Amino acid sequence: MDKPTGHRIEVRLDALIAARNTTLVDLSAKVGVTVANLSILKNGHARAVRFTTLTALCDALGCTPGELLTLGDSSTAEPSTDEG
Repeated sequence: MDKPTGHRIEVRLDALIAARNTTLVDLSAKVGVTVANLSILKNGHARAVRFTTLTALCDALGCTPGELLTLGDSSTAEPSTDEG
């Protein structure tokens, strides 16, 4: 999987969905976020997450933000290509 550059945040949505025997489609219906947007988040390609979305995901999955988002190892991070 390609990692986005400039950060080490890892999204554990796959693991949480599997642990709860649910699907992206079911989660989408519960949180009011499209399957496409959940897929972008799940695959680590999201550039931002609204607090309302994070709250809805945590409520639907029965988890905390720290279980959904983790900080990866600094040795695997790629340098940012953003300028500014």
